[in-house]
Amino acid sequence: MEQLAPELFARADPCALELAVVVPVLNEADSVVPLARALAVALAGIEWEMIFVDDGSTDGTIERLEQMASADQRIRVTRRIGRRGLSSAVMEGFLSTIAPVVAVIDGDGQHDETILPDLFRAVFEGGCELAVGTRYAADGSVGDWSAARHRISQLATKAALPFMKTPLSDPMSGFFAIRRDVAIAAAPGLSSTGYKLLLDIVATLPAGLRAKEVAYTFRSRTAGNSKLDSAVALEYFELLLDKLIGRVVPVKFVMFGAVGALGMGVHLIALALSLELPMSFAVAQAVAVGTAMTFNFTLNNHFTYRDRRLTGLRWVKGLGVFAAACGLGAVANIGAGSALYAQDASWWQAGLAGAVIGSVWNYVATSWFVWRRK
Repeated sequence: MEQLAPELFARADPCALELAVVVPVLNEADSVVPLARALAVALAGIEWEMIFVDDGSTDGTIERLEQMASADQRIRVTRRIGRRGLSSAVMEGFLSTIAPVVAVIDGDGQHDETILPDLFRAVFEGGCELAVGTRYAADGSVGDWSAARHRISQLATKAALPFMKTPLSDPMSGFFAIRRDVAIAAAPGLSSTGYKLLLDIVATLPAGLRAKEVAYTFRSRTAGNSKLDSAVALEYFELLLDKLIGRVVPVKFVMFGAVGALGMGVHLIALALSLELPMSFAVAQAVAVGTAMTFNFTLNNHFTYRDRRLTGLRWVKGLGVFAAACGLGAVANIGAGSALYAQDASWWQAGLAGAVIGSVWNYVATSWFVWRRK
Protein backbone atom coordinates (compact mmCIF):
# COMPACT_ATOMS: atom_id res chain seq x y z
CA MET A 1 0.00 0.00 0.00
CA GLU A 2 1.29 3.45 -0.91
CA GLN A 3 2.54 5.39 2.11
CA LEU A 4 1.06 8.84 2.59
CA ALA A 5 3.48 11.65 3.21
CA PRO A 6 2.71 13.01 6.72
CA GLU A 7 3.60 16.56 5.71
CA LEU A 8 0.73 16.60 3.21
CA PHE A 9 -1.74 16.33 6.07
CA ALA A 10 -0.12 18.54 8.68
CA ARG A 11 -2.51 20.89 10.50
CA ALA A 12 -2.02 24.57 9.79
CA ASP A 13 -2.55 25.05 13.54
CA PRO A 14 0.23 23.26 15.47
CA CYS A 15 -2.15 22.56 18.38
CA ALA A 16 -3.93 19.22 18.11
CA LEU A 17 -7.69 19.04 18.29
CA GLU A 18 -8.78 18.06 21.81
CA LEU A 19 -12.57 18.34 21.99
CA ALA A 20 -15.52 18.15 19.60
CA VAL A 21 -18.81 19.55 20.88
CA VAL A 22 -21.80 18.15 19.03
CA VAL A 23 -24.92 20.32 19.02
CA PRO A 24 -28.07 18.69 17.59
CA VAL A 25 -30.55 21.28 16.33
CA LEU A 26 -33.98 21.52 14.80
CA ASN A 27 -35.50 24.97 14.22
CA GLU A 28 -33.27 26.84 16.69
CA ALA A 29 -32.51 29.92 14.57
CA ASP A 30 -32.63 32.31 17.52
CA SER A 31 -30.49 30.14 19.80
CA VAL A 32 -27.52 28.93 17.77
CA VAL A 33 -25.55 32.18 17.54
CA PRO A 34 -25.74 33.02 21.28
CA LEU A 35 -24.92 29.40 22.11
CA ALA A 36 -21.86 29.33 19.82
CA ARG A 37 -20.57 32.57 21.37
CA ALA A 38 -21.10 31.25 24.90
CA LEU A 39 -19.36 27.98 24.07
CA ALA A 40 -16.38 29.80 22.54
CA VAL A 41 -15.97 31.79 25.75
CA ALA A 42 -16.38 28.74 28.01
CA LEU A 43 -13.87 26.67 26.01
CA ALA A 44 -11.05 29.22 26.06
CA GLY A 45 -7.73 27.38 26.41
CA ILE A 46 -9.06 24.17 24.83
CA GLU A 47 -8.54 23.19 21.19
CA TRP A 48 -12.13 22.61 20.13
CA GLU A 49 -14.51 22.30 17.22
CA MET A 50 -18.31 22.57 17.18
CA ILE A 51 -20.36 20.26 15.03
CA PHE A 52 -23.94 21.38 14.54
CA VAL A 53 -26.11 18.52 13.27
CA ASP A 54 -29.35 19.80 11.74
CA ASP A 55 -32.36 17.53 11.26
CA GLY A 56 -34.11 19.58 8.59
CA SER A 57 -34.72 23.01 10.08
CA THR A 58 -37.07 25.30 8.16
CA ASP A 59 -36.77 28.50 10.21
CA GLY A 60 -33.43 29.84 8.97
CA THR A 61 -31.25 27.82 11.36
CA ILE A 62 -29.15 26.41 8.51
CA GLU A 63 -28.44 29.85 7.07
CA ARG A 64 -27.19 31.12 10.42
CA LEU A 65 -25.08 28.05 11.00
CA GLU A 66 -23.47 28.37 7.58
CA GLN A 67 -22.70 32.04 8.23
CA MET A 68 -20.93 31.09 11.46
CA ALA A 69 -19.07 28.22 9.79
CA SER A 70 -17.86 30.48 6.99
CA ALA A 71 -16.46 32.90 9.58
CA ASP A 72 -14.87 30.31 11.90
CA GLN A 73 -13.31 27.10 10.59
CA ARG A 74 -13.76 25.49 14.01
CA ILE A 75 -17.52 25.41 13.40
CA ARG A 76 -18.88 22.68 11.14
CA VAL A 77 -22.41 21.95 9.95
CA THR A 78 -23.92 18.58 9.10
CA ARG A 79 -27.31 18.53 7.39
CA ARG A 80 -29.45 15.40 7.56
CA ILE A 81 -32.07 14.81 4.91
CA GLY A 82 -34.97 12.39 5.35
CA ARG A 83 -34.05 11.20 8.83
CA ARG A 84 -34.52 12.55 12.32
CA GLY A 85 -33.78 11.68 15.92
CA LEU A 86 -31.65 13.39 18.52
CA SER A 87 -29.66 10.31 19.53
CA SER A 88 -28.75 9.33 15.99
CA ALA A 89 -27.88 12.95 15.18
CA VAL A 90 -25.45 13.10 18.10
CA MET A 91 -23.83 9.80 17.12
CA GLU A 92 -23.37 11.09 13.58
CA GLY A 93 -21.54 14.04 15.04
CA PHE A 94 -19.39 11.83 17.27
CA LEU A 95 -18.40 9.69 14.29
CA SER A 96 -17.52 12.68 12.12
CA THR A 97 -14.63 13.96 14.23
CA ILE A 98 -11.13 12.80 15.19
CA ALA A 99 -11.12 14.61 18.55
CA PRO A 100 -10.24 12.21 21.40
CA VAL A 101 -13.05 13.64 23.56
CA VAL A 102 -16.57 14.30 22.29
CA ALA A 103 -19.36 16.10 24.08
CA VAL A 104 -22.99 16.90 23.45
CA ILE A 105 -24.97 19.94 24.52
CA ASP A 106 -28.50 20.92 23.55
CA GLY A 107 -28.94 23.67 20.99
CA ASP A 108 -31.57 25.57 22.99
CA GLY A 109 -29.30 27.07 25.67
CA GLN A 110 -30.86 25.15 28.58
CA HIS A 111 -27.60 23.40 29.52
CA ASP A 112 -24.99 25.37 31.45
CA GLU A 113 -22.02 25.57 29.07
CA THR A 114 -19.74 26.88 31.84
CA ILE A 115 -19.33 23.34 33.27
CA LEU A 116 -18.29 21.94 29.88
CA PRO A 117 -14.56 22.48 30.61
CA ASP A 118 -14.98 20.43 33.81
CA LEU A 119 -16.61 17.62 31.84
CA PHE A 120 -13.84 17.77 29.26
CA ARG A 121 -10.98 17.74 31.77
CA ALA A 122 -12.51 14.85 33.72
CA VAL A 123 -12.18 12.77 30.56
CA PHE A 124 -9.10 14.29 28.92
CA GLU A 125 -6.94 14.56 32.05
CA GLY A 126 -8.81 12.92 34.91
CA GLY A 127 -8.82 9.31 33.77
CA CYS A 128 -12.60 9.11 33.34
CA GLU A 129 -14.25 7.60 30.29
CA LEU A 130 -17.48 9.54 30.83
CA ALA A 131 -18.42 12.82 32.51
CA VAL A 132 -22.07 13.79 32.92
CA GLY A 133 -23.74 17.09 33.63
CA THR A 134 -26.33 16.19 36.24
CA ARG A 135 -29.39 17.98 37.57
CA TYR A 136 -29.73 15.58 40.50
CA ALA A 137 -26.37 15.79 42.30
CA ALA A 138 -26.18 17.70 45.57
CA ASP A 139 -25.72 21.12 43.97
CA GLY A 140 -27.76 20.43 40.83
CA SER A 141 -31.26 21.66 40.06
CA VAL A 142 -34.02 21.24 37.48
CA GLY A 143 -34.66 24.97 37.60
CA ASP A 144 -38.26 26.09 37.24
CA TRP A 145 -39.73 22.74 36.22
CA SER A 146 -43.26 22.06 37.33
CA ALA A 147 -43.78 19.45 40.04
CA ALA A 148 -45.43 17.15 37.48
CA ARG A 149 -42.49 17.31 35.06
CA HIS A 150 -40.07 16.69 37.93
CA ARG A 151 -42.01 13.60 39.05
CA ILE A 152 -42.08 12.22 35.50
CA SER A 153 -38.32 12.68 35.19
CA GLN A 154 -37.72 10.92 38.50
CA LEU A 155 -39.98 8.02 37.50
CA ALA A 156 -38.12 7.69 34.19
CA THR A 157 -34.81 7.64 36.08
CA LYS A 158 -36.05 4.87 38.38
CA ALA A 159 -37.29 2.86 35.39
CA ALA A 160 -33.80 3.07 33.88
CA LEU A 161 -31.94 1.77 36.95
CA PRO A 162 -32.12 -1.96 36.06
CA PHE A 163 -30.60 -1.26 32.63
CA MET A 164 -27.63 0.87 33.69
CA LYS A 165 -24.22 -0.77 33.98
CA THR A 166 -22.74 2.55 35.15
CA PRO A 167 -24.53 4.10 38.16
CA LEU A 168 -25.64 7.66 37.37
CA SER A 169 -27.91 10.06 39.20
CA ASP A 170 -29.15 11.56 35.93
CA PRO A 171 -29.14 8.97 33.11
CA MET A 172 -31.69 11.13 31.27
CA SER A 173 -29.09 13.88 30.87
CA GLY A 174 -28.40 15.08 27.36
CA PHE A 175 -25.27 16.91 28.48
CA PHE A 176 -22.09 14.84 28.76
CA ALA A 177 -18.55 14.25 27.52
CA ILE A 178 -17.12 10.86 26.62
CA ARG A 179 -13.97 9.40 25.13
CA ARG A 180 -14.56 9.06 21.42
CA ASP A 181 -13.22 5.51 21.29
CA VAL A 182 -15.72 4.48 23.98
CA ALA A 183 -18.59 6.05 22.03
CA ILE A 184 -17.45 4.25 18.88
CA ALA A 185 -17.25 0.94 20.78
CA ALA A 186 -20.87 1.40 21.89
CA ALA A 187 -22.16 2.52 18.48
CA PRO A 188 -22.92 -0.91 16.90
CA GLY A 189 -25.19 -1.88 19.79
CA LEU A 190 -27.08 1.39 20.17
CA SER A 191 -30.75 1.56 19.38
CA SER A 192 -30.42 5.33 18.71
CA THR A 193 -34.08 5.68 19.63
CA GLY A 194 -35.46 8.97 20.86
CA TYR A 195 -33.65 11.47 23.05
CA LYS A 196 -31.73 9.45 25.63
CA LEU A 197 -28.36 8.63 24.10
CA LEU A 198 -26.56 8.58 27.45
CA LEU A 199 -28.86 5.86 28.80
CA ASP A 200 -28.47 3.98 25.51
CA ILE A 201 -24.67 4.03 25.90
CA VAL A 202 -24.50 2.97 29.56
CA ALA A 203 -27.05 0.21 28.92
CA THR A 204 -25.16 -1.06 25.85
CA LEU A 205 -21.53 -1.31 26.91
CA PRO A 206 -20.84 -4.63 28.65
CA ALA A 207 -18.90 -3.17 31.58
CA GLY A 208 -19.34 -0.10 33.74
CA LEU A 209 -17.50 3.08 32.81
CA ARG A 210 -15.23 5.22 34.95
CA ALA A 211 -17.55 8.18 35.32
CA LYS A 212 -17.76 11.56 37.02
CA GLU A 213 -20.82 13.73 37.54
CA VAL A 214 -20.78 17.53 37.54
CA ALA A 215 -23.81 19.36 38.93
CA TYR A 216 -25.53 22.19 37.10
CA THR A 217 -28.85 24.04 37.10
CA PHE A 218 -31.14 23.44 34.15
CA ARG A 219 -32.16 26.70 32.49
CA SER A 220 -35.44 27.83 31.00
CA ARG A 221 -35.71 28.08 27.24
CA THR A 222 -35.47 31.69 26.05
CA ALA A 223 -36.14 31.16 22.32
CA GLY A 224 -37.72 28.63 19.99
CA ASN A 225 -40.15 25.87 20.87
CA SER A 226 -39.67 22.67 22.80
CA LYS A 227 -39.35 19.49 20.71
CA LEU A 228 -40.83 17.34 23.49
CA ASP A 229 -44.26 15.92 22.74
CA SER A 230 -46.50 13.01 23.75
CA ALA A 231 -44.48 10.55 21.68
CA VAL A 232 -41.29 11.14 23.69
CA ALA A 233 -42.53 8.89 26.51
CA LEU A 234 -43.26 6.18 23.96
CA GLU A 235 -39.76 6.51 22.52
CA TYR A 236 -38.28 6.25 26.01
CA PHE A 237 -40.06 2.98 26.77
CA GLU A 238 -39.21 1.78 23.26
CA LEU A 239 -35.55 2.28 24.19
CA LEU A 240 -35.95 0.31 27.43
CA LEU A 241 -37.81 -2.45 25.60
CA ASP A 242 -35.06 -2.59 22.99
CA LYS A 243 -32.46 -3.09 25.72
CA LEU A 244 -34.61 -5.83 27.22
CA ILE A 245 -35.56 -7.88 24.15
CA GLY A 246 -33.96 -6.15 21.17
CA ARG A 247 -31.37 -8.87 20.68
CA VAL A 248 -34.16 -11.42 20.21
CA VAL A 249 -37.10 -9.56 18.65
CA PRO A 250 -36.93 -6.14 16.93
CA VAL A 251 -38.84 -3.62 19.03
CA LYS A 252 -40.44 -2.11 15.95
CA PHE A 253 -41.84 -5.56 15.13
CA VAL A 254 -43.40 -5.67 18.62
CA MET A 255 -44.90 -2.22 18.10
CA PHE A 256 -46.08 -3.18 14.61
CA GLY A 257 -47.76 -6.26 16.08
CA ALA A 258 -49.38 -4.24 18.86
CA VAL A 259 -50.84 -1.84 16.28
CA GLY A 260 -52.07 -4.86 14.32
CA ALA A 261 -53.84 -6.20 17.41
CA LEU A 262 -55.57 -2.85 17.89
CA GLY A 263 -56.44 -2.92 14.20
CA MET A 264 -58.29 -6.21 14.69
CA GLY A 265 -60.54 -4.48 17.22
CA VAL A 266 -61.10 -1.59 14.82
CA HIS A 267 -61.96 -4.09 12.08
CA LEU A 268 -64.61 -5.80 14.20
CA ILE A 269 -66.15 -2.49 15.31
CA ALA A 270 -66.26 -1.20 11.72
CA LEU A 271 -67.78 -4.47 10.54
CA ALA A 272 -70.47 -4.41 13.24
CA LEU A 273 -71.37 -0.78 12.48
CA SER A 274 -71.43 -1.42 8.72
CA LEU A 275 -73.79 -4.37 9.13
CA GLU A 276 -76.25 -2.04 10.87
CA LEU A 277 -76.55 -0.27 7.54
CA PRO A 278 -78.33 -1.75 4.53
CA MET A 279 -75.28 -3.41 2.93
CA SER A 280 -74.20 -6.95 2.25
CA PHE A 281 -71.63 -8.75 4.38
CA ALA A 282 -69.08 -8.60 1.55
CA VAL A 283 -69.41 -4.82 1.29
CA ALA A 284 -69.36 -4.42 5.08
CA GLN A 285 -66.24 -6.58 5.27
CA ALA A 286 -64.55 -4.47 2.60
CA VAL A 287 -65.38 -1.30 4.54
CA ALA A 288 -64.02 -2.86 7.72
CA VAL A 289 -60.80 -3.97 5.99
CA GLY A 290 -60.23 -0.50 4.54
CA THR A 291 -60.91 1.17 7.88
CA ALA A 292 -58.60 -1.14 9.81
CA MET A 293 -55.85 -0.85 7.22
CA THR A 294 -56.00 2.95 7.29
CA PHE A 295 -55.99 2.86 11.10
CA ASN A 296 -52.95 0.56 11.18
CA PHE A 297 -51.06 2.64 8.65
CA THR A 298 -51.79 5.88 10.51
CA LEU A 299 -50.67 4.56 13.90
CA ASN A 300 -47.56 2.92 12.50
CA ASN A 301 -46.69 6.11 10.66
CA HIS A 302 -47.21 8.22 13.79
CA PHE A 303 -45.62 5.95 16.39
CA THR A 304 -43.78 2.85 15.11
CA TYR A 305 -41.96 4.76 12.36
CA ARG A 306 -42.08 8.21 13.89
CA ASP A 307 -38.49 8.86 12.81
CA ARG A 308 -39.47 8.21 9.17
CA ARG A 309 -42.96 9.71 9.27
CA LEU A 310 -44.63 10.32 5.91
CA THR A 311 -46.56 13.51 5.24
CA GLY A 312 -48.53 15.07 2.41
CA LEU A 313 -48.55 13.18 -0.87
CA ARG A 314 -45.99 10.73 0.49
CA TRP A 315 -48.58 9.75 3.13
CA VAL A 316 -51.14 8.97 0.41
CA LYS A 317 -48.63 6.99 -1.63
CA GLY A 318 -47.46 5.18 1.50
CA LEU A 319 -51.02 4.14 2.35
CA GLY A 320 -51.42 2.62 -1.11
CA VAL A 321 -48.15 0.69 -0.86
CA PHE A 322 -49.04 -0.40 2.68
CA ALA A 323 -52.40 -1.74 1.48
CA ALA A 324 -50.77 -3.64 -1.38
CA ALA A 325 -48.11 -5.15 0.87
CA CYS A 326 -50.64 -6.18 3.50
CA GLY A 327 -52.84 -7.67 0.77
CA LEU A 328 -49.97 -9.95 -0.20
CA GLY A 329 -49.48 -10.69 3.50
CA ALA A 330 -53.09 -11.84 3.70
CA VAL A 331 -52.49 -14.19 0.75
CA ALA A 332 -49.39 -15.57 2.51
CA ASN A 333 -51.38 -15.97 5.72
CA ILE A 334 -54.16 -17.95 4.04
CA GLY A 335 -51.80 -19.98 1.86
CA ALA A 336 -49.48 -21.02 4.68
CA GLY A 337 -52.32 -21.80 7.05
CA SER A 338 -54.15 -23.87 4.45
CA ALA A 339 -51.00 -25.81 3.56
CA LEU A 340 -50.33 -26.69 7.19
CA TYR A 341 -53.95 -27.66 7.78
CA ALA A 342 -53.76 -29.98 4.80
CA GLN A 343 -50.75 -31.63 6.48
CA ASP A 344 -52.95 -32.61 9.45
CA ALA A 345 -52.00 -29.68 11.68
CA SER A 346 -54.74 -28.63 14.08
CA TRP A 347 -56.86 -25.69 13.04
CA TRP A 348 -55.36 -23.37 15.68
CA GLN A 349 -51.78 -24.32 14.84
CA ALA A 350 -52.42 -23.72 11.15
CA GLY A 351 -54.18 -20.44 11.87
CA LEU A 352 -51.45 -19.22 14.22
CA ALA A 353 -48.67 -20.15 11.80
CA GLY A 354 -50.45 -18.36 8.97
CA ALA A 355 -50.92 -15.26 11.13
CA VAL A 356 -47.25 -15.21 12.14
CA ILE A 357 -46.06 -15.63 8.55
CA GLY A 358 -48.44 -12.93 7.36
CA SER A 359 -47.36 -10.57 10.15
CA VAL A 360 -43.65 -11.08 9.45
CA TRP A 361 -44.25 -10.45 5.75
CA ASN A 362 -46.25 -7.30 6.46
CA TYR A 363 -43.57 -5.99 8.83
CA VAL A 364 -40.63 -6.67 6.49
CA ALA A 365 -42.41 -5.52 3.33
CA THR A 366 -43.79 -2.30 4.77
CA SER A 367 -40.50 -1.48 6.54
CA TRP A 368 -38.73 -1.80 3.21
CA PHE A 369 -41.22 -0.32 0.77
CA VAL A 370 -43.15 2.19 2.90
CA TRP A 371 -40.82 3.40 5.69
CA ARG A 372 -37.45 2.59 4.21
CA ARG A 373 -34.58 4.65 5.58
CA LYS A 374 -32.99 6.91 2.98
